[in-house]
Amino acid sequence: MARLTGKRVLMFVEDMYEDLELWYPRLRLMEEGAEVVVAAPDKTKTYMGKHGYPCKADAHLDGLKSDDFDILVICGGFAPDRLRRNRKVLELTREMHQAGKVVAHICHAGWIPISAGIMKGYKCTSTPGIKDDLVNAGALWTDAPVVVDRNMISSRRPDDLPLFCRAIIELASRSA
Repeated sequence: MARLTGKRVLMFVEDMYEDLELWYPRLRLMEEGAEVVVAAPDKTKTYMGKHGYPCKADAHLDGLKSDDFDILVICGGFAPDRLRRNRKVLELTREMHQAGKVVAHICHAGWIPISAGIMKGYKCTSTPGIKDDLVNAGALWTDAPVVVDRNMISSRRPDDLPLFCRAIIELASRSA
């Protein structure tokens, strides 16, 4: 049985996203029955990953409401650096976190929760390149393949994707 049937997942996309960190969770969560919506600043544009894989958004960011989603999965690459400047990205991230929904980020994606102001007091991991940013935002950083702290899940890099997705599925399947 698909463990995430009836769940809606929000993902963000922008140019220079880490290809595997978007596509692997997207497909894996769909396999578990979730409806995955990839949102972007411009729905008409095709976004290119760091390794050249294209992604066309399903939705425009401005038309979305956090109440319509159960899970937020943020991929890394350099897209999070662009996306964290978008008011709507930060609003959706903050609202989903405050509602106790699953917020998952991998690699450089921690930049978005940092800018949303939700990292203080949370144990997490990331690529070592943003460790100082997370610590300065009040997070408790550790070097581990996956870290689950309350409603937040984090991972370091593409090699950690199997554990990252497993943690998302497990936590999301337990939440109402």
